Amino acid sequence: MTTIASPTSLLTIETIRSVIDAMPMQGRIMLRLILLQYFDITDEEIQYIVADRPDPRCVAGSKPTNTTMTKESIKVVTDRRDQYRRQMRLKRERTWLQCESLRNLVQLREAFAVRARTLLAERFSISADTLDALHASARTVLPKPAIRLLEERWDADEITAEDYQQQRLSIEFQTQLRMAEKYRTRLTLAERERQSAISAPLQDHEIAHIWGLPAGSLAARKVKYLTQYLHDLQSRLQSGAAAATISPLDLWKETFAVLAEQPIERSLSIYDGLEKTESALIDKLTAMVWGSLPEEIEVKFWTSLVFGASSNAMHSEITRNLFGLQRLITILNDMDRSPEAIDADLLKRTAATPKIEVGALETSAEPPVKELSEMQTQILNSMRGEDVSGRPSDKW
Repeated sequence: MTTIASPTSLLTIETIRSVIDAMPMQGRIMLRLILLQYFDITDEEIQYIVADRPDPRCVAGSKPTNTTMTKESIKVVTDRRDQYRRQMRLKRERTWLQCESLRNLVQLREAFAVRARTLLAERFSISADTLDALHASARTVLPKPAIRLLEERWDADEITAEDYQQQRLSIEFQTQLRMAEKYRTRLTLAERERQSAISAPLQDHEIAHIWGLPAGSLAARKVKYLTQYLHDLQSRLQSGAAAATISPLDLWKETFAVLAEQPIERSLSIYDGLEKTESALIDKLTAMVWGSLPEEIEVKFWTSLVFGASSNAMHSEITRNLFGLQRLITILNDMDRSPEAIDADLLKRTAATPKIEVGALETSAEPPVKELSEMQTQILNSMRGEDVSGRPSDKW
């Protein structure tokens, strides 16, 4: 059996929709439930589900009676449909935001590393061999002890401000390289998770929870209508592809691949308590974008952004949202990525802390005593009171 070289070029969203819409009501509902992250279940189909559900009294051994469709039964099915649809679509959106933000962060860290190398070469005349050695040792260097030692030498007046900035910029160069590699590793894992998310159908037990069908009946219907869908889809494609054929397994995978190309609908998110205050969250996101967030803090912060793992965030499924990741994408898009802006940030970040002169420190430590005016003295005496001799009292 041969296969079409480029099935994606033949399979379109319109073709998938038309094949599903042409199926009988029961089959149409089954396919839309399986593909719930890409399709919606209409009110008419929800009413069919409610009417089609088996009577629990019959399962319990009682004699079934005629039942009427109630608002409560419709609401139960609607709520379950909304629950699973929201879970699947939030996961699809989260993995997309995760990959998009990591892709941007990799580009930023590489840009910062390039500008740091350029500044070291042009401003401080560091040789190419030295820069290559810094690049090679970036993975193993420990920045905190190196910065602490540099600060001690600066406080002890052992190095000049220029030497301090040169060494501090070298550490920053290695830090940016190490963070870029870390983000690339995360991006690889995030891409795998995204591929898993966009090709995940609704599970059988989740469909059964919505529809209320026993496992045996559900499995039989799923096999029947999934086979019919693939057969009808293959027939539709073969009509325009001469005598070529497509493997049903390939068609099922291509169904998810084509549907995943649709634009992601952004969910409405509100601040959920991450980092205690919204301003603190924005500040931390901004520091992360500019690469100034300490690495030990960044690891925990990224986990809280992606999985809501912070103890300050609400964990209820109803309230969980993607506020942090959405704000991260916004900050990344609004950032000034020009070489001038990056250079200014790097030089400001790596500059030595100005020292206060000894004379200025002594002057500030002993402020001049200000003389009281006659009116202020009179007010002070009236508050103290006077003794019998007419002199101000000091008993207070």
